[in-house]
This record gives sequence, structure tokens and C-alpha cells, in this order.
Amino acid sequence: MLIAPEQLLAFLGAAMLITVSPGPDNLMVLGVGMSRGRRQGMVFGLGCALGCLSHTVLAALGVSALIKASPLAFGALKLLGGAYLIWLGIGALRSRGGTRVDGTAEVPESLMKLFAKGLFANSINPKVVLFFLSFLPQFVVAERGDVSWQTAQLGLVFTAQGCLLFGMLGYFSGTVGKWINRHPSAGLWLDRVAGTIFVGLGVKLMVAR
Repeated sequence: MLIAPEQLLAFLGAAMLITVSPGPDNLMVLGVGMSRGRRQGMVFGLGCALGCLSHTVLAALGVSALIKASPLAFGALKLLGGAYLIWLGIGALRSRGGTRVDGTAEVPESLMKLFAKGLFANSINPKVVLFFLSFLPQFVVAERGDVSWQTAQLGLVFTAQGCLLFGMLGYFSGTVGKWINRHPSAGLWLDRVAGTIFVGLGVKLMVAR
């Protein structure tokens, strides 16, 4: 069974705003694109986005096993995940901005090597694992059944929108990077939006019955 349209729209909106907010992944994509070319930036971004697939598998298996073992434990995971999202949101809201993109030229690398570097960097990042385990369950509706399949679908949606947005960042890296460097407050406002989303999701979970 596919996730409900309202699940998809709510999740996709939050995921896209979080993806475009200044962070290590998208700033690296911009940096690679500015220093090595748009095709290199797109390939590196694709690797970063597809690295989310490993976290999707872990989240789907972990959440599924947890709810089968104990619905109470699944509820605890959602509460702890909500607290983690609130913590992330507060950090983003307290950000002072000042984001800059480094476009310094570097030693050329093959497209395959750049793709592998992006894939590996994201796949082994423990912060991304924790984020997926905290973020995805917030949009899972246990009453709809098959929690692992819902989680997998959400992870695939996140990966797909990541591929699209990172690809666009890589393609327009020169223009976007220069604009961000000229308007450092833009990163500040993106952080504010992402922080509000994180806190809102966490609070919603805390007050929900």
C-alpha cells in the first residue's frame, strides 16, 4: 500500500526545505560545482543523495523491528526523535548565518571518483543515520500498517528529491554560490525556516496523543 497523499505532501514539503537549507552536503555540492564544473557538481550531488538509500534501509528495518517488538518502544522512539528534531531546530534558529561557498580550484578527479566520494561520505555519516531515524518516523502512520514499507517509501521520496535538488545545485552552482556569497543573510533565513520546521514537528509529536 502506498503512503497517503497527505503524508506525501507534508513529508515532501518538509524534506525539500530541509535539503535546501545550508548544510555540509549542499555546500560541498556547490563548492565542487564552482571549482570543477557543473557536471562534476551534479555527479557529486547525485552520490550524496543516493547515499541516503543505506539510511533508508536501516531506518525501515529498525523501525519495523521496533514496532513488532513493542508498540510502546516505537512510541518512545518517536518521542526521542521529536526531542532530537527540536534540538536541531533550536540550533538552526540560533544560527548567525554568514554561510559562504568555497569555489577554490582543486586537483581534477574523475566523475566516478567524485560520485563515489559523495556516496561514501553520506553513507557513513552517523548524523545522517540519526536524522533518518528521527525524521522519517514522524510521518509514519502506524494505523495504516506495514510500517517498514511506509518508512522505505518516505526514504525513497527523500532520496529522489535530494537527487533533483542536489542536481540543480550542481548545475547552477556558479550562480547559486556567488549569490549566497553576496547575500549571507539568505543562509540565515533558510536556517530559520528549517529550524521552525524541526521544532514544529517535534512539538507536534510531544503534544499529540
